[in-house]
Amino acid sequence: MKQQVIFHDLCTIGYKEAWDYQERLMQENLAVKAEMRGRRLAVSSQQSAVRSPQSAGPDHSDDYEPGTKDYLLFCEHPPVYTLGKSGSASNILISEKERIEKGIAFFPTNRGGDITFHGPEQLVGYPILDLERYYTDIGKYLRNLEEVIILTMADYGLTGERSPGETGVWMQPGVKGNERKICAMGVRCSRWVTMHGFAFNVNTGLEYFDYIIPCGIAGKKVTSLQKELGCTIPMDEVKEKVKKNFEKVFDCELVSAVL
Repeated sequence: MKQQVIFHDLCTIGYKEAWDYQERLMQENLAVKAEMRGRRLAVSSQQSAVRSPQSAGPDHSDDYEPGTKDYLLFCEHPPVYTLGKSGSASNILISEKERIEKGIAFFPTNRGGDITFHGPEQLVGYPILDLERYYTDIGKYLRNLEEVIILTMADYGLTGERSPGETGVWMQPGVKGNERKICAMGVRCSRWVTMHGFAFNVNTGLEYFDYIIPCGIAGKKVTSLQKELGCTIPMDEVKEKVKKNFEKVFDCELVSAVL
């Protein structure tokens, strides 16, 4: 039976509000994992105390289900720059006054990566997954997130690629001067529970990227589905394709959140 992942479309939501929601879901999962770990230790201790050479049997302490819940959140944010914990504020090219005048918020975050932009008509995906259900490999997790977007681009006849040493999805990463990023990624993982995720430019206003060095990578461009295809793409259509490809890559079943 496939792992079920609870899907929740948050629609347009403030960055901090969405961040707080992710944190709550992550902390709930971490609390469950801590409780289950305590139970396993208690059972193991009890079994060790009563076990004798004559009565020893198999140890079933590892039979417990993890009890955590997996989520995939979709949303769009009002214009905001977010800075990863390893990033540099010097990659913001406008002053705070100019940024505020342009109506762009700013948040330093606890995800990986550098500076990026979130805004309307950009599909932001936040998977909160217990990777112990899948694999304990952050590199593989990031490559699989990239694969979800690469498959979605293929649905539109576009070739998405990886750029060596640069997380995210690119177009023509090997063509000097024509490299352009279409999806940024940055995640946090605690005890194998993830948060944050990807930002896929659909009909995103690319002018916002002119005021930063996106992901701290100078000299490379940013693009969108709209720019590459020459037309506006329905967001709901893109969401359905990403959901389908997420299920395929993670071998899971998305189920609607019960609110």
